Amino acid sequence: MIRTAMADRAVTVDDIRPHPEPARRRLVRRAVPVAVVALLAILPFSTLDLPALLPGVVNSPGSLQLLAICLVFAGLAATYDLLFGHTGLLSFGHALYIALGSYTVNIAVTKLGLSLPAALLLAVLVGLVVPALLGAVALRVNGIAFSMVTLAMAQVGSIVVMSDPGRLTGGEEGLSLAPTALPDFLSGVANTANLYWLALGYLILVLAVIGWAVNSEPGRVWQAIRENELRVSVLGLPSYHFRLLSFVVASFLAMLGGVVHLFLVGGSSPQITTSNFTLAFLVMVVLGGTGSRWGAMLGGVLYTYLDHRLAALGTSDAVANLPAVLRAPLSEPLFVLGVLFIVMVYFMPGGLASLATRLRRSPAGK
Repeated sequence: MIRTAMADRAVTVDDIRPHPEPARRRLVRRAVPVAVVALLAILPFSTLDLPALLPGVVNSPGSLQLLAICLVFAGLAATYDLLFGHTGLLSFGHALYIALGSYTVNIAVTKLGLSLPAALLLAVLVGLVVPALLGAVALRVNGIAFSMVTLAMAQVGSIVVMSDPGRLTGGEEGLSLAPTALPDFLSGVANTANLYWLALGYLILVLAVIGWAVNSEPGRVWQAIRENELRVSVLGLPSYHFRLLSFVVASFLAMLGGVVHLFLVGGSSPQITTSNFTLAFLVMVVLGGTGSRWGAMLGGVLYTYLDHRLAALGTSDAVANLPAVLRAPLSEPLFVLGVLFIVMVYFMPGGLASLATRLRRSPAGK
């Protein structure tokens, strides 16, 4: 009988204990996010001109507005990834809770005459109660049935907004935020930098909460549910309650994103209530990499940036002067985004988050 070296000694605890992360890699992993946040925080002071990438210099109102919207959607994509990537819940109704935050605050201050703090408090209450009630119903089923139930709930919300009950939502025209609703430091083009920092603060809050949540005991159960919910139930853990917790946390954070989006764009649009709006978040998460909050963030930034810039490019003189065979596709942003999505899924099935893993495994990264 051939005996190995392992067979000649007793197995110790060190053989099964996970190896600690190298100090250098741990330092880099912690330093990079801090450096990125610091860079993003000082962008409103930059006068760098990037005509091919931004509509003006970096600290111009148009550029800061675009960057702020990208940051908000990065946070919203991360909230969707908490459901889909970390818990395995494919929701088609995530847009409902974004619209809930936007319309609740807007109606409260514009139509009901409440102060902004009172409107925000009302939004917090609604953002906790509504997801808890709807999630308690939707999570009674699993798989595609859950997706269809969330889609139906979102469609009901969209119909309510479009029907303009009591002239509260503005119907197809949407509802503009009252000019006096925001404090002075958030009002006007001159304060676009403050709105940008608000969007950055929202993104940091979302990433911090999700980072804490997924590393907590419920977060580990969410990952187990994603892999095999039946096994979690066999172990005696109430999977329904853990899924509901994930649903409420993700929906509440999405509601906060809806409020920030309202401040940025100055109104509530019925477009944010549609199922297509939710599907955009699914695309963002797949582009960035499911189950990775950094990947979801990158996917949200990339998709939102291209969606806005390609729309501007499609109406530019540069595209108008091209031959018809090129002008036709380039004038349709959704077509270009679709092609990009197909290419990235084909060549990078793990999304943008897989690039770091590939670099580490490459000969140059060893």
